[in-house]
Amino acid sequence: MNQKISVIGMGYVGCGNGLMLSKKFNVSIMDIDKKKVRDFNNKKLPINDQFAQRYFENENLNIQATYDLFDSIKDASFILLCLPTNFDDQANEYDTEAIEKTIKAILSKNHNAKIVIKSTVNVGYTESLQRKFETDKIIFSPEFLREGHALEDNLYPSRIIVGGEENSSRLFGKILLSVISIKNIPIL
Repeated sequence: MNQKISVIGMGYVGCGNGLMLSKKFNVSIMDIDKKKVRDFNNKKLPINDQFAQRYFENENLNIQATYDLFDSIKDASFILLCLPTNFDDQANEYDTEAIEKTIKAILSKNHNAKIVIKSTVNVGYTESLQRKFETDKIIFSPEFLREGHALEDNLYPSRIIVGGEENSSRLFGKILLSVISIKNIPIL
């Protein structure tokens, strides 16, 4: 599986997924914060996760950071959206504005990649995005991470969930299975 994977967002979810995937795949991780990008390219994570920091410093990883979205997604097969979605108590839903702006930008430049939402979103949100953007290339794969243990929780999951019945959804599940550190994990 020779895939280029783009990870958008350098928080716990983005860094955890990017580091894990970069052991076997070419990963570009992107953030708009130039200091985070500079620090990352100097082997300093923008998250507080000692396990991930040691892994980053000691493993042979194929990952580079950029603040240029279009550079990051160029030739990517999968684009993981790991963006903040704070809960709006008044609206009683997650703020997904950043996700929608990013998807619109992605679809203007890369029509082939599958977009994987890793952010916390409302039930039914992925289907609404597929209708809004008239594409079946958007899937959801939730995370079960603890702050400060993002990489560890990615490498040793209790289960993997990928939304969708398409071949690309199954392929993404296989990609995740290929990089985790334990065997016989259920994929749903």
